[in-house]
Amino acid sequence: MTDTGSRTLVIGAGVIGAAIAHELQMRGRQVTLVDRDAPGRGASYGNMASIAVTEFMPASRPSVWRQIPGWLLDPEGPIRVRPAAMPRLVPWFLRFLAASRPGKLRELEAQGAALCERALPDTEALLREIGAESELSQEGCLSLYTDEAEFRADRDHIEILERYGFRHEILGQNVVRDLEPEITTKIGKAVLFPDNRSLKDPYRYVTRLVERFEGLGGRIVRGNVTGFERSDRIDAVLLDDGTRLGADEVVLCAGAYTARLSKKLGEPIPLETERGYHTQIAKPGISMRHSIIWPARAFMVTPTAGGIRVGGTVEMAGLDAAPDYRRAKITVKRAREALPNLSVEDTTEWMGHRPALPDTVPVMSDSAKTRGVYYATGHGHLGLTYAATCARLMGQLVTGERPELDLHPYRINRF
Repeated sequence: MTDTGSRTLVIGAGVIGAAIAHELQMRGRQVTLVDRDAPGRGASYGNMASIAVTEFMPASRPSVWRQIPGWLLDPEGPIRVRPAAMPRLVPWFLRFLAASRPGKLRELEAQGAALCERALPDTEALLREIGAESELSQEGCLSLYTDEAEFRADRDHIEILERYGFRHEILGQNVVRDLEPEITTKIGKAVLFPDNRSLKDPYRYVTRLVERFEGLGGRIVRGNVTGFERSDRIDAVLLDDGTRLGADEVVLCAGAYTARLSKKLGEPIPLETERGYHTQIAKPGISMRHSIIWPARAFMVTPTAGGIRVGGTVEMAGLDAAPDYRRAKITVKRAREALPNLSVEDTTEWMGHRPALPDTVPVMSDSAKTRGVYYATGHGHLGLTYAATCARLMGQLVTGERPELDLHPYRINRF
């Protein structure tokens, strides 16, 4: 079957792909959004609902990687690498360590900060465009510390925020309890990040984007991409049911699966999946206004999707291994340390694939090998945070407008 309609294809209907498809449709392109699943059912379904503008710092900074050996040896640690996956992960980890050089870290911090300083206003603008302003909370996020030692251990994070001018406020125990009475009295200090807002339902955000996209004339095709046709540029995308989708432009933003597609185009990316788990609690027995993180315990709690969501673990095990929901139970156990009255009733557990690059900076780029191909992937833990900004920049890039931000640091061939 041959498709003679749309010529701009966006591959991947998560929050990044939906936002880019909407932006390009707004800019006059006739866009088809392609995914093997329904829009928003991948990593965008189960993220922690946070516009986390303060979380752009590289994961490869020394304060993190020095703890990794201990975390890996702890069966309840925040990072787990399945032994079967380790041989394949060695090149990725070597690049991760290379990204920890002091000069390189400063570059990566600046690249992340440049995106995050735009993230909240761009998200607010996109929500207004789709008539969903009320979906964004007005409350921020609290980072919790039991004592000065825990706070000092996270000091490099605060210093980076100070360096780039991101808003934050250090709070004492009494103020913390005034803001969130359910937090345990064991917490002696917190930092308030007022611009780290959360969405009432991140899945609904994607579906609203897609509804608006379709209302503008965009269309959706369900199918698994199996290959591409190229001449001196991209010509078509091939699906597993035999469909050939003609294309003048293709934007690859299939999250952690993008590496499999880029390899078919002779353009491999060192992209891995950081498998994340959450527990959605429909009957928590408490109410919260702010999201909370506890760096020393490596978890997050967000009021979202009609209840409370607990998540935060990382598992490196590839795209095909079965979920291990013990990881979700660990974060719930730790959340109850912070919220002793939390009731865990009427729950669901979920696992999804975060697309992780070793330097923590996404790819937003045209192809270095095939004209008409573009990439938007590797957003890691910040897909929801970066989505509106990424869509704006990619819209400018694809339509030939000079992007407002220099995208050279985010090029696909930087590795």
